Amino acid sequence: MANQGDPAYERFEFLVNAPALFSAVETAVQLDIFKCVADEGEVGFDRLLEFTGVPAHQLRVLLQAVCATGLLARTDGVYTNSPVAADLLATDAPDSWTHILRGWKAVYYPAFAHLTSAVRTGTNTALADHPGDGPTLYQRLSGNPELEAVFHRAMSAFTLRSLDALVERPEFTTVRHLLDVGGGDGVTSAGLGARNPELRITILDLPSVARIAERASLREFEGRISLHPTDIFTEEFPGGADAVLFSHVLEIFSADRISFLLQKAYNALPPGGRVFVYGYNVSDDETSGIFSARLGLYFNALASGEGMAYPARDYERWLEKTGFVDVHTVSGLPYEHGLTLGTKAG
Repeated sequence: MANQGDPAYERFEFLVNAPALFSAVETAVQLDIFKCVADEGEVGFDRLLEFTGVPAHQLRVLLQAVCATGLLARTDGVYTNSPVAADLLATDAPDSWTHILRGWKAVYYPAFAHLTSAVRTGTNTALADHPGDGPTLYQRLSGNPELEAVFHRAMSAFTLRSLDALVERPEFTTVRHLLDVGGGDGVTSAGLGARNPELRITILDLPSVARIAERASLREFEGRISLHPTDIFTEEFPGGADAVLFSHVLEIFSADRISFLLQKAYNALPPGGRVFVYGYNVSDDETSGIFSARLGLYFNALASGEGMAYPARDYERWLEKTGFVDVHTVSGLPYEHGLTLGTKAG
């Protein structure tokens, strides 16, 4: 090939084969191949055949595909994990990428088959694959508890990978009572509660999600972390808090709906109260950020039919328009994240 060795063409070749390779890696996760290799160090084909119980030819094809990704190596017929696979895919820890891949395969990636129709019509056409009447994926998942659990397990695992950048912020040390709006299964609140032992937190989310949070590991925070089942759009935020956190929430929605939620936060806060907006930010020129790109496509094809990983300047403008002052962004956080802060004028 005339362009062999050109990084731009090699990137393109990997890109067009990536959907199949992703499925191969996720299948290897489902079969616990990375864990088997990690536990035993070096594993031959016959051992993997015995361990997985799948037909020999199909295992041969699968292992070749995973080796092509670089996550497995094969030397003299013996398979070993790459350092990346050993780090990210060989355990079932709460922050393991195994949970993330399962969630992406079950929820995210089937939706992308609908992307062209979603872009053309301006609606989340992939939502038709999920029974129910709600206009967002999150409402419809309440009717499928098994898939909802897979989804939130994936969300929690990815949140844990970026959580330290949020919970270690010194601004939280002066907060007395925090509203965690759209707080999901409570993993963010648990991290903040562990870091700030005097902090009280109220998690606001849909009733079905609150039930997941109720089953999560929040018992150690009894009396400090409470659940408030609600619809964040139709019901008022509870009073008494001096800070509001939107973590991975506002990016789901349009500018008008974001402004609506920010106004609700402003109304619920006392003078001097703070708002924290944490999530993905694309670059200011909106040309880079692969995690952010995937997220925006998922929102528009399936989750809500709107939203994106907005650049930080958009959040700053919305906060200032709402009336918040001292607005600024901490950028460059892991996985394309940023934290935008504002204070309600006294």
